[in-house]
Amino acid sequence: MFKEIKNLIFIFIICLFIFLTGKYYFSDTNKKNSYRSLSTIDEKINAYSKRLPLLEDNTKNIIEYVEQTNNKKKKKFNFWELLESND
Repeated sequence: MFKEIKNLIFIFIICLFIFLTGKYYFSDTNKKNSYRSLSTIDEKINAYSKRLPLLEDNTKNIIEYVEQTNNKKKKKFNFWELLESND
């Protein structure tokens, strides 16, 4: 009996929470406030971008190109030949 009452109270609280949340979300005051904040966001972005400092560019001529020559003779190793030579 106590378990059934407890479950009924939980279900009632969950339904009440969903109802009050939906009522606030779809209310006219919430729609007005959200529209006002969306309409002023461009003004806020423009005001903030004017206050940003500009940094000077110091990345000119930092890439050094290196010529790679294929004149070096590389010794080729074969795995099987290395094993045979150790016998």
